[in-house]
Amino acid sequence: MGANAGAVWGRVEQQDFRSRVRGTLLGAAVGDALGAPLDGLSLEEIRAAYGPEGLTDLASAYGRRGAITDLTQLTLFTVDGLIRAQVRRDTGAWHPPTDLHRAYLRWAATQRDWGPDERRKDDGWLAREEWLYARRDPSRACLLGLGDGTMGTLDAPKNPGEAGPEAAARSAPFGLLVGWEAQLVAQLAVECAAQTHGHPTAYLTAGAYAVVVHALARGESLDAAVQQALVLLAARPGHEPVSVALQRALGAVRQGMPSPARVEELAGDGTAEGAFAVAVYCALVGEDVRHGLCLAVNHGGPSGAAGMLTGGLLGALHGETALPPGWLAELEGRPAILVLADDFAMEMTQGPALHGPGGASPGWLLRYPRA
Repeated sequence: MGANAGAVWGRVEQQDFRSRVRGTLLGAAVGDALGAPLDGLSLEEIRAAYGPEGLTDLASAYGRRGAITDLTQLTLFTVDGLIRAQVRRDTGAWHPPTDLHRAYLRWAATQRDWGPDERRKDDGWLAREEWLYARRDPSRACLLGLGDGTMGTLDAPKNPGEAGPEAAARSAPFGLLVGWEAQLVAQLAVECAAQTHGHPTAYLTAGAYAVVVHALARGESLDAAVQQALVLLAARPGHEPVSVALQRALGAVRQGMPSPARVEELAGDGTAEGAFAVAVYCALVGEDVRHGLCLAVNHGGPSGAAGMLTGGLLGALHGETALPPGWLAELEGRPAILVLADDFAMEMTQGPALHGPGGASPGWLLRYPRA
């Protein structure tokens, strides 16, 4: 697996890219936090609890407003794994799925350990963030898939019957590899999704979502981005449920005013392709980011995952400044998310200055060890 190298980054291009990286990660986390209190509730229960309009603002979950779930935790470790893969490339060891698997195992340790283990010198800085050592209802598929040291592959995927949206929800960072060709982005997202979610619908949704984010991060429109994903999906066995869901999302845009009933219809039975369809629909019809996110979470399906997928799209499309500032102010872990976003942008645009044959920054290798 390779990537295009040698991209020339001017200052304006670097600033735009950083804004989109920040927007993607913060938008996904905000969507996750908005939807977290609603997971497991029916639309009727949501309205009974929050009023006829449903949830329109952050609400308490896990004892605070703005709390993130395991979906955001895993997304952050996805970013960490991608940076580590780039750093390790200097050694000649270039197999990003393995680096991502190691990152996901570091997340799995946060779900069973009391706190950071200072003896693990190769963990890097993210795994030492104490606030991440909190169980936020991680899915059984993720815990089982990462419960041992064996990495799932497309030939031998973990949980082959699991079609939930969790793998897709952590896959936005793959789309931020803007120097890669879209088909390589899709392949990496698919391979890493199969480490926990082995059903074709789940891992193909992850690949398609990464492709849409990839196109948005490169300045394409959302409609054009979805069309690119549909083209790439068509060559994949088992793509039909994902392709049909995306086409239904595009068709729903032309069916009148958006409503929770239409969102719930797109969500279906809560599997990955339904949550992705909700995200595409809400990102297309939302009057602004706040409206789009509220529309995405007020239904009886997987509200957190749908909100997260929607937030990732809107953040990649518009950048960080389009996100509701009041929500960002209360978002759990925002400082760490911003640091990780900026580190990712710096690695992707200025990696050779941080590490390479001519030398390396000791501080960078301490943050992102090559081991």
